[in-house]
Formats: sequence, C-alpha cells, structure tokens
Amino acid sequence: MTVDLPGHGGSGQVEVSTLGEAADLLGEVGGPATYLGYSLGGRTCLELALRRPELVQALVLVGATAGIEDPAGRAERRAADEALAGSLEEGGDVALTAFFERWLAGPLFSHLTQEQADMDSRLVNTAAGLAASLRTCGTGTQRPSWDRLGQLAMPVLAVAGEHDERFVRLATRLAAAIGQNASRELVPGAGHAACFERPDAFGALVTSFLTRVGGPA
Repeated sequence: MTVDLPGHGGSGQVEVSTLGEAADLLGEVGGPATYLGYSLGGRTCLELALRRPELVQALVLVGATAGIEDPAGRAERRAADEALAGSLEEGGDVALTAFFERWLAGPLFSHLTQEQADMDSRLVNTAAGLAASLRTCGTGTQRPSWDRLGQLAMPVLAVAGEHDERFVRLATRLAAAIGQNASRELVPGAGHAACFERPDAFGALVTSFLTRVGGPA
C-alpha cells in the first residue's frame, strides 16, 4: 500500500495542523504494518512509531531526520518554508512546473535524470496542498525527538545515499540513538533521492532487512 500524505496527491485537500496529526492519520489508514518513508514520509513514519509503536512492526527511514534541535535553526527553516509556501500560493497551480524546475535545480536533486525527477508525478499535487504541508509538517515545525529514539523497540533501518553527506550523518545518528535494534545502510552511487536513483540497490537493501527481521518483503 502507498499513501499520499496530507497536502499531497489524492490527499491534497486533507488538512492537519501538525506532523503528529499527519502521523495519526497515516496509522489509521495503514494499521499494523511495516512502514517505509522517504524524506517527509520518513519523518511522518518516525513520528508514528513514537506515538503508536504498536502499529509499527518494522520501520524503514530514507533521507529522514528526528528534527532540528537548535531553536534558531528551526526558526530559520520555518522562515524558509514559509517563503516557499508563499511562492506556491502566489504562483498557483499554473506555476507548479516552474516551481518544481527550481526545486529540482537545487543541490539535493540537480543530478537527477528526467526519469528520476519524475515531473509527471509531482504535478498531480496542488499549490495550496503543498503550501499547507510546508507550513504544518515542514522540518522547522517538527518537535525534535532525538531524546526519545531509544524508546523504539521495533526493527529499524536508516538509509541514505552514499553521496548525501548530511543525511549519511543523520542516518548514522538515528541508528545509534535507537540502539541495537537499528541498523544503517548506504545506497551506493546515490544522493538524497536514493530510492529513485538506484531503485534496484535500494530494494535489495530493504528486502534483506525485512528478511532478516521477519517482516513482509
């Protein structure tokens, strides 16, 4: 099962006020399961695991973080996301292509091929939905949970692309903070969008993890 998070795709009209609310809705839809999330999806799945651990049988986090601990850093990120949200609202849906072209030209994604960038999938979103998601579920709004990661008892795999230096550090820290039930893996030859850049290698890592912990492949 794949799920569109609030503000995205088929859930574009779904409104939440916090990342925690988004996690609660995800748990209602997914029920007891192995959860895999990338970027915002990873942060949402992590929040679900902390709020409703009985629902999360195993957890795969890709390019994710447990939040920005420095208050000034969080405020800076909220301001940046607010600026992006305002740009989306000003341009509206007719300007989404131009918005995504600018987004994909940034340092995390500029190396992607057209197939990996998958513009068609991005354009199923709406400007209003994405703006709302940035304001309510952006990293700057996320309550840091580093000090709670040791509560997670389910098997956890933290994944990053080997060339994504920041998220390699974050994946390493996530696994260390969770403890012996967590592991960290790097997708060779990939950057931030590791699951799209090297899908076969990524899939092999996840399949190996699920086989090892007894989760559904």
